[in-house]
Amino acid sequence: EPNTGVVAVPDRRLDVLAEMYHPEKYTPATLEFVDIAGLVKGASRGEGLGNKFLSHIREVDAIVHVVRCFEDENVIHVDGSVDPARDIDVINTELVLADIETVQKRAEKAAAMLKKGEKKYAVEAEAGEILLRHLNDGKPARTAPLDEDQLAVAKDWFLLTMKKVIYAANIGEEDLGKDESELPLVRPVREVAEAEGAQVLVICASAEEEISQMEPEEKQMFLEDMGIGESGLDRLVTLGYSLLGLISYLTAGPKEVRAWTIEKGTKAPQAAGKIHSDFERGFIRAQVIAYKDLEDADFNYAAVKSKGLQRTEGKEYVVNDGDVIEFLFNV
Repeated sequence: EPNTGVVAVPDRRLDVLAEMYHPEKYTPATLEFVDIAGLVKGASRGEGLGNKFLSHIREVDAIVHVVRCFEDENVIHVDGSVDPARDIDVINTELVLADIETVQKRAEKAAAMLKKGEKKYAVEAEAGEILLRHLNDGKPARTAPLDEDQLAVAKDWFLLTMKKVIYAANIGEEDLGKDESELPLVRPVREVAEAEGAQVLVICASAEEEISQMEPEEKQMFLEDMGIGESGLDRLVTLGYSLLGLISYLTAGPKEVRAWTIEKGTKAPQAAGKIHSDFERGFIRAQVIAYKDLEDADFNYAAVKSKGLQRTEGKEYVVNDGDVIEFLFNV
């Protein structure tokens, strides 16, 4: 079974609001990580525990692909040597092969329905044809040249290679703080990612393990000594949050300071519904202060209000990242 961990999204704004209110409760936004064991060659055909692992991957929103980028004779590699490009290809090939099987079934069904005169399946048939050609070239579905309608259809097929990816280049502790030009094993990871339009994060898993067991002050000293500044986990969470198209709006008071996770483009009533369904159902208006305005006023609420920077917004307002909001509702 995969291991699951819930990690807080670092947010300095929330820390500042907590210093203002000294709330009874402090609740940051979180991301859930599912640690899935590595796939082996043949996983798409059921080798190892392939089918089970593939089903776990199908359930996630994005993939963090950890790639070994360090040499250590004490850490055995399943293929006997360290080769990041080969390792990425092994995993991606298995995901592509699994997707080919899925797309073939969908395309065959769409073609059969078209023959029966069901013209609404034309887009599915087109999407299937484009995706099969693309996948058979060994390319992930996320880079396929699909138009808007075809993409909408393909998203409902839950393809593994349609998911966004972060490649985590896992380096050794002796390489911490080095310029990337001094890390030859990271280069092939960067090349693969650039070809796909994917993100790369250079981390050191062994150092992260040490950091996770440190007190905050000790952790900060360690990061400064290593010339890092921010832990790999914090960078990964922040990058993952952005990759998924997520933002946070904030609520603050003596009872609780909290970050609420919403998708970019969410309107005020739906954002209010994250707190409680009654807030959305009985939404009247939102009292909004942009965090930047609060910061510019030295976090003086009275000054913000006197300058007219607390806005009243209605149902069509699209919430921005960092908005500090109070909702008014009636049910």
